[in-house]
Amino acid sequence: MIKRLTQYLALVLIFSVPVASAETFLISDIRVEGLQRISAGSVFASLPVGVGDMVDEYAIRASARSLFATGNFDDIRIGRDANVLVVVVAERPSISEINIDGNKAIETEALLDGLKGSGLAVGQVFQRSTLEGMQMELQRQYVQQGRYDASIDTEVLPEPRNRVAINIDVDEGTVAAIKHINVVGNEIFVDEDLDDIFELKTTGWLSFFTNDDKYSKEKLTGDLETLTSYYMDRGYLQFRIDSTQVSVSPNKEEVYITANVSEGDKFTVGKVDLSGDLVLPEQDLRRFLLVAEGQTFSQQLVTSTEEYMTRRLGNEGYNFAKVTGIPEVEEGNNVVSMKFFVDPGKRTYVRRISFKGNMRTADDVLRREMRQMESSPASASKIEQSRVRLERLGFFSRATVETPQVAGHDDLIDVEFEVEEQSSGSIGASFGYAQDAGLILGLNLQEDNFMGTGKRVGINLNSSKYQDIYSFNYTNPYFTEDGVSRGFNLFYRSTDLSEVNVASYTTDTYGAALNFGYPIKETQRLGFSFGISDTEITAGRYAVQEIKASPRLEESVDYWFDSTQLQDGTFADVEEVMPIADIPFDYLTIPEELGFLDENGDNYLNWTVTSSWSQSTLNRGRMATRGTSNSVSFEVSMPGSDLEFYKLIYRGEIYIPIRGSWTARLRGELGYGDGYGDTTELPFYEHFFAGGFGSVRGFESNTLGPRSTPAELYTARQPVTGIDDEGNPTEIGGPNGQQFGYVGNDGKLLVETLRDDPDPFGGNVLVEGSAELLFPLPFIKDRSKLRSAFFVDVGNVFNTKCAPSQVNCFDVDADELRYSVGVGVTWITGFGPMTFSLAKPLNAGPEDEEEAFQFTLGRGF
Repeated sequence: MIKRLTQYLALVLIFSVPVASAETFLISDIRVEGLQRISAGSVFASLPVGVGDMVDEYAIRASARSLFATGNFDDIRIGRDANVLVVVVAERPSISEINIDGNKAIETEALLDGLKGSGLAVGQVFQRSTLEGMQMELQRQYVQQGRYDASIDTEVLPEPRNRVAINIDVDEGTVAAIKHINVVGNEIFVDEDLDDIFELKTTGWLSFFTNDDKYSKEKLTGDLETLTSYYMDRGYLQFRIDSTQVSVSPNKEEVYITANVSEGDKFTVGKVDLSGDLVLPEQDLRRFLLVAEGQTFSQQLVTSTEEYMTRRLGNEGYNFAKVTGIPEVEEGNNVVSMKFFVDPGKRTYVRRISFKGNMRTADDVLRREMRQMESSPASASKIEQSRVRLERLGFFSRATVETPQVAGHDDLIDVEFEVEEQSSGSIGASFGYAQDAGLILGLNLQEDNFMGTGKRVGINLNSSKYQDIYSFNYTNPYFTEDGVSRGFNLFYRSTDLSEVNVASYTTDTYGAALNFGYPIKETQRLGFSFGISDTEITAGRYAVQEIKASPRLEESVDYWFDSTQLQDGTFADVEEVMPIADIPFDYLTIPEELGFLDENGDNYLNWTVTSSWSQSTLNRGRMATRGTSNSVSFEVSMPGSDLEFYKLIYRGEIYIPIRGSWTARLRGELGYGDGYGDTTELPFYEHFFAGGFGSVRGFESNTLGPRSTPAELYTARQPVTGIDDEGNPTEIGGPNGQQFGYVGNDGKLLVETLRDDPDPFGGNVLVEGSAELLFPLPFIKDRSKLRSAFFVDVGNVFNTKCAPSQVNCFDVDADELRYSVGVGVTWITGFGPMTFSLAKPLNAGPEDEEEAFQFTLGRGF
């Protein structure tokens, strides 16, 4: 008893010595007390000091920190006994056993492996913090499976010799059902299309059998990856999922999933290059480039190109070849250049071919289908061909193949087949509605990689109430290696302009064109088109005088007669019918000026050449917020065409960010056309028009500018062939039921104006512009679907060769420009952009037709 008291007093004296004193001492020995399982050597190895070292306060503290860092001790005390460093420790207990009960969704072995990775395993030092962290992690794993009501209870039981047993009781609960899946931010694709690509579904009548409404984080992650691929395969290279929210109902039985996405711009492919170690001829590898300049970017095509090139290299024995597509985005013009880096690796050989899954079918049956042989160079095509031949047997529902590398060899592979025994084009449709054009229907058939050549073939069918267009186009974007494109198109266009506020006539046009495109810079391109068209004009009864001179005889008027009708309505005598050819010349009213059809006929075969230049640095193809766009085109009909004319058109716009989401947009369009040679003016069916969306809002579509002169026709009437004694007609009509023009009392053939309101006729000069202030709508979080703007529009159509009788026709005059102000909103729907505007014309003329509210579906600002 006295001895123990003496030892205790010694320890008190040792640890009462202030090691924090500034005095240092030379360690003559180190004594460790309190060890049970851990060897003293382990402690000495962890100490930063040793015998013979001079130590002070800071060295003592550093030693304590080093021992605590091992995680083996609950308590550490360090003191000095003369020149002996005394270390007293209290070891943490070790884990003797771990018992898990109640788990079914996660296997016990998987849980034990997870615990071992966290530092909880039999024989390891027990740490309470590690157990608590494991409990939280296990709870999180069950939450990822949708088991929000799962609970984890742990119990730590002390055992002799400083050991503990850990009991883990798991209540896995039930999987919550998905009540709603919402994708926020999608503009291009409707919710229904995106819902179809999700593996997770909301609860339906088949969910009891399919369990597709049971939430799982792994499935959600897979669905989000599928969503990303869906967009990136359609050109949206910068698509991203900004965030995902998984909300749980208070009863933890229902889950609400929301994914916020940013679609970004649609990208086209620019230059495509190969780099790296090209062990095969470059042209050989280029045959497998599915990514071609001018195409819409597709991650699937990039991946397929990588796979095809890898297979091609694998066909030559480079079975571990890697081909990596590296996209390089060219900012501002929505173009992405592609570079494919080739790393062929070593040439490989097949060591062994084996089969699995053929429980009823002998190996020999499978082996005789092999085209890849053992000990020969590994050929990806032969291996794949062998797999396909297995499926063609009809014995197996599927056949897969793996080619693992032989351990210790970088030039040998095994080919392992596993079987399961069993008892290029695109179609697009468009729909729209416009106030001026009515219902717009379209069908587009397009193959961007026709027959694997990278060429584009398309058929377009579009119809509206005033126009039908049918066309076929073909383009080879790689006509030359420099990116020069070549193509042609055939088209038929039929229009009835009386349906869209334009002078009454119809056109039927057949045509074809040969097109070339030349890239001159990353953001600029030249275009050339050589076309031929055959246009037939049909001028109806109401064709205006600028199209066909009037007054004119009806085609059915073959005879004429003098009217004998008196002012009281009776007739002085019967009316004698005579051939129209015998009418005196002075009876006719001669037109002062011939119409276009009178001078040029009504059918024209024209050869045209169009050259164009375009430049664009817009940051988006739709709803841009910055950048500029400019284009100039010049179209001329070649000498020798039935009509000789030309048209020059400029279009431009610029977006100027102001602050935050506020952006200024300036837009302008100028057009000029005229005839040359024997054609004295621009053909009327090539005129420019103004008013409405895309022009000057607040005015009806196509109604600004020059008006036509209403047509006048000789009045037709049946003659009187008999009268009674009081001068009343007893018989009306003539031979064969013909109509007859008649001469009035003044000796002139009577003229009737058939329409009092002159129709818009357009002109050969167009001046338009607008200034818009784009602003965000309040309370709208996702502004990618909505665009709102205050605007000022200005513009009009002029004619440098007005007819004497034309109404509202004037040469270019700034005083005749029309102005309007208003507000507009464009909403991107699943059917396309829906646009509304409310505008107030500021200086409407007497002939202008105002329209304050306007809307269109399928067209933006």
